[in-house]
Amino acid sequence: MNKIQMVDLHNQYLKIKKEIDDAVINVIESCAFINGPEVKSFQEELQNYLNVKHVIPCGNGTDSLQVSMMALKLKPGDEVITTTFTFIATAEVIALLGLTPVLVDVDPQTFTMDTEAIKKAITPKTKAIVPVHLFGQCADMEAILKIAKEHNLFVIEDTCQAIGADYKFSDGSVKKAGTIGNAGGVSFFPSKNLGGYGDGGAIFTDDDDLATQLRYMVNHGMTIRYHHDYIGVNSRLDSIQAAILRIKLRYLEQYNKARQESAKKYNELFANCDKLTVPYIADYSTHIFHQYTLVTKNVDRNALQKHLNDKGIPAAIYYPIPLHKQKAYLDPRYKSGDFPVSEMLCDSVISLPMHTELDDEQIKFIAESVLEFL
Repeated sequence: MNKIQMVDLHNQYLKIKKEIDDAVINVIESCAFINGPEVKSFQEELQNYLNVKHVIPCGNGTDSLQVSMMALKLKPGDEVITTTFTFIATAEVIALLGLTPVLVDVDPQTFTMDTEAIKKAITPKTKAIVPVHLFGQCADMEAILKIAKEHNLFVIEDTCQAIGADYKFSDGSVKKAGTIGNAGGVSFFPSKNLGGYGDGGAIFTDDDDLATQLRYMVNHGMTIRYHHDYIGVNSRLDSIQAAILRIKLRYLEQYNKARQESAKKYNELFANCDKLTVPYIADYSTHIFHQYTLVTKNVDRNALQKHLNDKGIPAAIYYPIPLHKQKAYLDPRYKSGDFPVSEMLCDSVISLPMHTELDDEQIKFIAESVLEFL
């Protein structure tokens, strides 16, 4: 059996090695390293894949969220609602801009924003909602859009873990994650479902005016060369990353399907275990399993992780500390117990290896090792 990786980027690369190597060499030979033709081509191909009017490449997923808030002209003191059960970047950009992060709990099944909690968190200072499509599944966007419309709020989707997931509206229409709100941000960090070989990100929108602002913002606020009408940032996707992502975009549906098949096999092996809850799939969203995350019940989760690590299985915990308990984000508005679902998840979730190269032997060994401990 091959060594088990949390994410097996090497063997994935070997399968498309010639395509990747040729793409990288072509960029090097062209010397068009910044804003070269590969970036424009990737942008257009991603727009077609997502069926969205505008894709604005940027430096990373964190920037995609920050730049979106800047382009929407959010001001210091404005409140932005997001979830406490997410990676720190979601709240980090809110705080960096002098905005006020307002945290809400998550749904115990999907781990995405509790829409009833959003309603309770809205104040006259609220200007935006940032739903997180966590672990590869969409938040309940139809409900979130309804709330946003009622209160005249922007919606910025954190799609960093869910590129390629489909959201199904009650009228039967379907849109890709990240293309539903005013803007959506995505990360191309190497471990993502669509990952480069370094940092990278992009912003999606159907709003022409907002797209223009976003393009200014990622390029120093520059409208014409050396004319800076806005305060912006330097956030660009380099041409080598774009060339790599162009190749991998062609395989994204195949990659997501492979993850779904692996998740199905895990589910079958854990079907009779009452100490584990396997990932829930909402009827309004597909799940592309950026992570395969179990909820343990009456189990020493940390001891289980050590048991797996000792057997060469790199299980991980996303996330051990909710945002409201992070030292940098402590806030007198929040105390332990205010977000019971998130706190429960932080104490009980464990994520198993999930990537495109998992084989049946590895999945069986991983599942048997979990069940052996339980």
